Amino acid sequence: MSNNPYQPEIEAVAEFLRACLPFDALPDEALRNSARQIQIIYLREGKRITALEDEYALRIVRSGAVEIRSSRNELMDRLGEGESFNIHGLDVGDSGVSAVVIEDGLIYSLPRTHYEQLRAQFRDFDRHFHSQRSRRLRRAARYQPNTNVMMLPIEGLISHNVLTLDDGASIQDAARAMSLRRVSSVLVLDSNQRLAGILTDRDLRSRALAHGLSGATPIRQVMTSDPIFIEHHALLFDALLLMTQNSVHHLPVLQNGEVKGIITSSDVMLARKDDPVYLVQHLSRQQDIRGMKAIIDTLPSLLVEVIKGGMRAHQVSRVLTAISDTVTMRLIELAKTQLGPAPAPFCWLGFGSQARGEQLIGADQDNGLLIDDRVQPHQLEWFRQLAEYVCDGLDACGYPYCKGKVMATTDAWRQPLSGWQRTVDEWTRSPTPDAVMRVSIFFDLRALYGERSLCQRLQQHMLSRTGKDTIFLAALAANVLEQTPPLGIFRRFLVERNGDHRDEFDVKKRGVMPLVELVRLHALANGVSAVNTRERIRELMDSKILTIVDGRNLQDAFDSIQQLRVSNHSNQIAHNGDISNYLNPKELSELQRKHLKDAFTVVHDAQEALRHHYRPGL
Repeated sequence: MSNNPYQPEIEAVAEFLRACLPFDALPDEALRNSARQIQIIYLREGKRITALEDEYALRIVRSGAVEIRSSRNELMDRLGEGESFNIHGLDVGDSGVSAVVIEDGLIYSLPRTHYEQLRAQFRDFDRHFHSQRSRRLRRAARYQPNTNVMMLPIEGLISHNVLTLDDGASIQDAARAMSLRRVSSVLVLDSNQRLAGILTDRDLRSRALAHGLSGATPIRQVMTSDPIFIEHHALLFDALLLMTQNSVHHLPVLQNGEVKGIITSSDVMLARKDDPVYLVQHLSRQQDIRGMKAIIDTLPSLLVEVIKGGMRAHQVSRVLTAISDTVTMRLIELAKTQLGPAPAPFCWLGFGSQARGEQLIGADQDNGLLIDDRVQPHQLEWFRQLAEYVCDGLDACGYPYCKGKVMATTDAWRQPLSGWQRTVDEWTRSPTPDAVMRVSIFFDLRALYGERSLCQRLQQHMLSRTGKDTIFLAALAANVLEQTPPLGIFRRFLVERNGDHRDEFDVKKRGVMPLVELVRLHALANGVSAVNTRERIRELMDSKILTIVDGRNLQDAFDSIQQLRVSNHSNQIAHNGDISNYLNPKELSELQRKHLKDAFTVVHDAQEALRHHYRPGL
């Protein structure tokens, strides 16, 4: 970086270091000199830092998250913003210690020479790092028995000696090889040794034997082509959720597109059974609403435990969304046993936070029904009864009715495809405040059950209408700018002055939603089909619509606010209080307040950029 310690970028680094241990104890001149030495590095998720392959330096996490793992891949520590590590120092006495980036982020790297000068010159600074390793080892020993296994990487659980066959092999060859190796699946490779499919013992029974196929039949005719797979650096949590959501028991594990192994449901079962993710499986087996409600009632206490166990906010919301998805799907199945089969193809839609995969405890219903245009008028009653059964069941299970009636029980939110398309056309043609409000809910949609192609056709129609309509986008932008983060001009929190929430602010309404809505606007304007906020940000960065710095700042802000919101919910549950999104900033630590102000500042800056970008249409 520049030699001028007062240049804005140097000052920004110095300001950040000033809030980090042990830099906060350094004299100002030493701190500014350190800032001048800093090298800024952007690291992607999965990057591993080792003493053997990386240069000697002190690394400070500016954004993202890093795990420190022992030579036996045991979790020693998890570091977030403002925390630092010296991988060479940690490696002493336990060769093979590594740092693994678990969330994309920026790292400040302080070169060895300057780092060692600081240790030699300042005793407290040296003491901090002298004790760091032993402290982490103590933590690892203390917490190892209680490690949340869902946070373990799958790398240590997968079977590496996987059975593979070419796609030209016969099903008899496959059956013989599987019997010999005593495995229940075989991965099928193409001529380039890339994964082409998977064949399981169930496929052999249901697709080959049941149809009387000859043993000489090529396996490519009965295998599952382009199977769902998982990357080798994924967590057990990811594997379990992927299996559950797609009803599969075998996941090929890939690294850089090449087969590295396979993980099965048996491997997962061996890991641990008492994790909340298993609620998804238990829910799908319930035979009535009472059984489902009994399971849902356990969610608050489980939320407290998983937060204590270190689960991040985006993982918590994925689990909670998967649970509400499962409740919805199970209710639809139960309804069909009473109503009979559907008279026409349909798709059950989830909107808002459920569509984005960002639900938390206390979420209400936002859903709709999309019906194939071939439906006959006299058949619509079946769908009305389905909507009533499912929405009543969701309410009974703890997902309250939507106060704005954004539910499939409302005629306007239960339509054939052509009706939905006309509704979208009307909303975009006349973007009244009410239409914009409905659009803000509707444009986050996801197929939960039924014919997904109907949802895809509706989404494509929606994107084709919005991408080039500057007036409509300007109306959305105006709506986004109505809610701003609760920060005054001197970065003081703006709180309620009266009422039940005096001295508090709504962190969802004033922090989460402005960010979600501005990211959604960029996605709609640029034809990005992703719905989840983090995925939208990633796609916007990949397509160069957002710079890496802006995108990372937005994701950090989103994660930071959501983590605080989840922690607040956990505290409210632990103290037997009602769950709400109101926060009293005086009850936060100084560091939490600082992080929250930084996050709100990012949202504010992004809103200003959005105002400038869409100004011609405003």
